[in-house]
Amino acid sequence: MAGESDVVGMLARLVAFDTTSARSNLDLVRWVEAELAAQGVASRLVFDESRQKAALHAVIGPAVAGGVALSAHSDCVPVAGQAWAADPFALRQAHGRLTGRGTVDMKGFWACVLAAVPGLLAKPLRRPVHLCLSFDEETTFAGAPLLVDSLAQSGPPPAFCVVGEPSSMAPVVAHKGYASWEVEVTGLTGHSSQTHRTANALEAAAEAVAFLKQAARRFAAEGRRAAGFEPPWTTVHTGTFRAGSILNIVPDFSEFVFEIRSVPGDRAEAVVASLRTYAEDVLLPELRSTAPDAEFRIRTRCHAPPLDLPEASPLFDLARDCGAVGQAARVPFATEAGVFQEAGIASIVCGPGDVAQAHQPEEWIAEAQLAACMGFLDRLGDRQAAG
Repeated sequence: MAGESDVVGMLARLVAFDTTSARSNLDLVRWVEAELAAQGVASRLVFDESRQKAALHAVIGPAVAGGVALSAHSDCVPVAGQAWAADPFALRQAHGRLTGRGTVDMKGFWACVLAAVPGLLAKPLRRPVHLCLSFDEETTFAGAPLLVDSLAQSGPPPAFCVVGEPSSMAPVVAHKGYASWEVEVTGLTGHSSQTHRTANALEAAAEAVAFLKQAARRFAAEGRRAAGFEPPWTTVHTGTFRAGSILNIVPDFSEFVFEIRSVPGDRAEAVVASLRTYAEDVLLPELRSTAPDAEFRIRTRCHAPPLDLPEASPLFDLARDCGAVGQAARVPFATEAGVFQEAGIASIVCGPGDVAQAHQPEEWIAEAQLAACMGFLDRLGDRQAAG
């Protein structure tokens, strides 16, 4: 098993790359690719349309079906406006803590994965270990679906996936899904004394928001209940709304953003489909009676499916055998585990560090958590060698 200095050194290198989501992650990915190549491990890169971002997939062990994927995202949240005591992209080590942007979310896990590679290569693996590194998890979840598609095209897929989001090494078997959409409504402007000749985009958008609020009330009053979540039902929330300039001008444009956090078993897409139908049947006919070119556009911003792994799953037993701590846990935040599960790969969340430190100034991870993760990965490799 790799020593503590190997993991800290890897983490220092990873933190030094500013991979906030608005920036390219290619420098980090190319460095990881070179680190793996130096040990004889080939990587496959999957680029986005801009070719400024890429996901990475590598396989250690035989090219056979089964095995396990170790998954992380390369991006991190911004540091602007946060009170950092020193450079967020220079790792600091003191009092058992490693401080820097991305240490806990989630470069700490990836540092453990990279530090574990020599040990994995030395084991007589009978089932492969897939290394999966995505991008844009903090914003659009655009990287993970590309990675999953690549897995399907590049050879036999893994049976299991461990997503190393910070869980204090607890086995997280379920989380809510997260999806968000941008809505734009266009109408026809004019003087407010002549509203009969205009199409008020603000009012149409407000009616759409009220429609979503009714959906939220129905989920709260009579929707599916999922134990372990707070609240235990699907929530619908509108977060921003923009329209209008002054009172006596009818607004011809409005936009708002809403999100749905769905419990396992509920489909956020069903809510959006009903909103589209409401817009087509009710809102647009009225708008187009005076503005034939009026539009109601819904654009997906982010889509992360819920995760729901049965506790009877062999993956749960495997995680516990390898050192996952405590009972099955359920968390309110979304991860890429739902993307892998939706693709037919049983998934669990289990990684080092406490999510309470994520996205904060002076973000840190405990060295003891990295050590626990290294032990987990070592035992996981042993299980893949055993078949």
